[in-house]
Amino acid sequence: MSTNDKILHIEQLTVSFDGFRALDELTLHVEPGELRCIIGPNGAGKTTMMDVITGKTRPVSGSAKFCQRLNLLSMSEPEIAQAGIGRKFQKPTVFENLTVIENLELALAGKKSFLRTLFARLTAAQERKIDDVLEIIGLAEHREALASSLSHGQKQWLEIGMLLMQEPRLLLVDEPVAGMTPQEIERTARLLESLAGEHSVLVVEHDMDFVRSIARRVTVLHEGRVLVEGDMDQVQNDPRVQDVYLGV
Repeated sequence: MSTNDKILHIEQLTVSFDGFRALDELTLHVEPGELRCIIGPNGAGKTTMMDVITGKTRPVSGSAKFCQRLNLLSMSEPEIAQAGIGRKFQKPTVFENLTVIENLELALAGKKSFLRTLFARLTAAQERKIDDVLEIIGLAEHREALASSLSHGQKQWLEIGMLLMQEPRLLLVDEPVAGMTPQEIERTARLLESLAGEHSVLVVEHDMDFVRSIARRVTVLHEGRVLVEGDMDQVQNDPRVQDVYLGV
C-alpha cells in the first residue's frame, strides 16, 4: 500500500514550546481499518501528536493529511471532527445527569441545540443506530440508566459510543483502561478490537499487558519522534525500547 492510501499521513511534524521540541520531525502513517498502539515515556510527544491531529495545536513545520486529500493543518477543530476524526480523552466526559440513551442522542445531534435534541423525535434509522451502538459498547441493558450511576469503565464505553454515533473514520483513544477493573480492561480490549476494520483506531496506553492483548502494530515515541515500530515482540525485544521506556 502506498503512502497515498493511508488514512493518516503525518510527515516531519515539529512542534516547539518555548524552545522545547515536543515533536521533532515526527513521521507516522496509519492504514485504513488499522488498530495501532502508541507507547512511550512521559514527554515522548504522544499527547502533542493527538493535539495536532485534532487541530488543538499547530506545528511549526511538517504536514498532516487525512483520507489522502484533507490538510488537517488548515482545518479547525470542529471541521476536523466533522471530517471523521473522533478523540476519546483519558477522563470520560459524559453528561452525568442524562441517561445513557440521551447521551447517545446528543452525540447524534451535531449542531442542534441541547433542548431541541432532547425533545426531537428520532427517525427509525437513528433509533437503529443507537441500538447498534448500545450493543457494540455493551450498555444495551443500561440504556435508561443515568450516566452518573455507571461504573468508571462503563462511562468510558459510553463516551466511545458517543464518538461512534458521529461515524468517525479515525478514533484517537487516550489511555482507555486507566482506573479500570481487570474485567473492564478485558471488555475494553474486545471493544477496541471490534472497532478496527470499520474504523482506524489509534490507542495511546501505558498498560503493557493491555497493549499486548490488542496490539497488531506498535509505535514507540521518544523525544518527539518514532524510535521503533513493529509488532509487540519486536518492540519489547528492542534494546533501545528497553533502555528508554521498559527499564529492562
